[in-house]
Amino acid sequence: MSGAQVHYEVFSKKTPGGAWVLDLATENRAGALATANEMMAAKKAAAVRVTKETLDPETREFQSIGILNLGNSEAPKKSKVKEDNDPLCVTPQDLYTIHARDRIGRLLEGFLERKGATPFELLHRADLVEELEASGTDLQHAIQKLAIPEAQARGLSVHELIRVFQGLVERAIERLLKDSRKGELPNVDKEGFARAAERVSQHPERAYLLGAGVAVSIAPARSWTEKVTRLLDLADSAPVTGPPRGLALAVIEQPLSEILGAKSGLDDIIGKDLDLGARLAAMIRLAACEPVEGLMRIEPSVAKMMPPLSETAQRLAKWLATEDFGAVRLAIAKRVVRELTGPRRLRPSDAAGEIAVMRALAMALTAAAGTMLSLDDVQEAFTTRSRMLVTGDFVESYLGTNRSCREEVEALMWLVENVIGAANKRQAGRYLAANVSGMRFEKEFRLSSDSPGVKLEVLAKLQKQAARSGLAAEDYGPIQGKIGEVGGLVEADSKVVSIVAKSAQGPVHRLMVLLRMAIGETAPTGPTADRARAEALKLVRRDDTRAELARAPERMGQVRQLLAAMTAAAA
Repeated sequence: MSGAQVHYEVFSKKTPGGAWVLDLATENRAGALATANEMMAAKKAAAVRVTKETLDPETREFQSIGILNLGNSEAPKKSKVKEDNDPLCVTPQDLYTIHARDRIGRLLEGFLERKGATPFELLHRADLVEELEASGTDLQHAIQKLAIPEAQARGLSVHELIRVFQGLVERAIERLLKDSRKGELPNVDKEGFARAAERVSQHPERAYLLGAGVAVSIAPARSWTEKVTRLLDLADSAPVTGPPRGLALAVIEQPLSEILGAKSGLDDIIGKDLDLGARLAAMIRLAACEPVEGLMRIEPSVAKMMPPLSETAQRLAKWLATEDFGAVRLAIAKRVVRELTGPRRLRPSDAAGEIAVMRALAMALTAAAGTMLSLDDVQEAFTTRSRMLVTGDFVESYLGTNRSCREEVEALMWLVENVIGAANKRQAGRYLAANVSGMRFEKEFRLSSDSPGVKLEVLAKLQKQAARSGLAAEDYGPIQGKIGEVGGLVEADSKVVSIVAKSAQGPVHRLMVLLRMAIGETAPTGPTADRARAEALKLVRRDDTRAELARAPERMGQVRQLLAAMTAAAA
């Protein structure tokens, strides 16, 4: 190996943990080492390495030996996050948090549905707790469903966690039953809600005590609507100012948000026989009454889609229009987003109505932005919903089988305008482009019984609509071009431009007709507009045209505006 070919390579890393980069390959060992030291001294690299590369003459492969390593080449290791293996709830008070109540609602959904109660009521009513204990299996199954995934996530024994949660539940039940037997829980119907709130406002367990009074007060209600009515009656009688009012409304807010966050409770308030689109419209009107009703006054299409609210819902809407009950508005907003991004159709049997109601919902939520959802959340939700409107099945259902090609193109224009999201717009634009490019579209316009002027004007409107639909220029440009080509064929069949240019009308009248065609107002841009422009330029140079314009100065201004527009269109 004494006569083997040898060279030296210098590698560097810009940052610790980055990739090695070859900076130098040389046969000079001293030069390679000097270069490495200079790079570290000048702080040009976080780490450098020099290797000796020896060529094996038999295998023709290089054998590498490291002779110098400087700097820190490895990224710092992240400290391992210590897992929290403590149970989520350790005291009875922990069961009253919003997250714990949400989990209780899901675990005991069947029991609560049978009893027509909320998790808030279960945690504050001794009679409900006794019924749950007496049911036997409901409580035990709930603890098991909670313990199994928690044990897997925390690496603990299932039986150990079951014992922990069982002990927690027993302490919570014992506490509530004991307080009920001793008469320590307020009777807000007898004492008065405002007076009870003021009396317990300084107590360490004030929310628990007043919550028990509220739960007992709404217990006789036989429907969710009646429960909400009773809660609003309590809200109307709450203390006027100060911490007692804040306590009273915060307590009422808990069962209200649970009722309106559940499907059965919300449907009972806004109506059970509504389709999803009407239900969402009612929910938005309920949570953002003022901006939505303001929009309804100026936008008839939105007013048409908004179902009327019941008396109880109107009462609740007035409360939700204030700064109070933010959690209730949030519960409704979450439900709206969940339904909008879900798979269910807004109008299952009416594809055109689906687009109309989605448009109205988007306008209403945009008007209510900040009250319910941010604009970004609104856009994200409707982008997801729009994805359903550009599937082949929906488009087929939307177009049906009895439309003319023109009607299909107009319907697809409406679809393109109303979906949002770049990908959705592009997909809807593909359906539109396919229809416009088909031979059926061309034949229908060329063979239609409508007059050539009407057909050209319709094509001009379709061209403008394509540009306003929200498609990118590279998507709507070809569509406009094809519409223009069809317009050129329609004009060539009927010789409209030539007929106008040679008609017996006055030269200024003919000039204005041609100019309107040339700027795309009464004919599509493309071959027809080009021919109209050429004839208009010929006509404007004629002496009789100039003489008539001189006799009618008011028409001179109109002609100048049209000529300027024609020049801009041709640019």
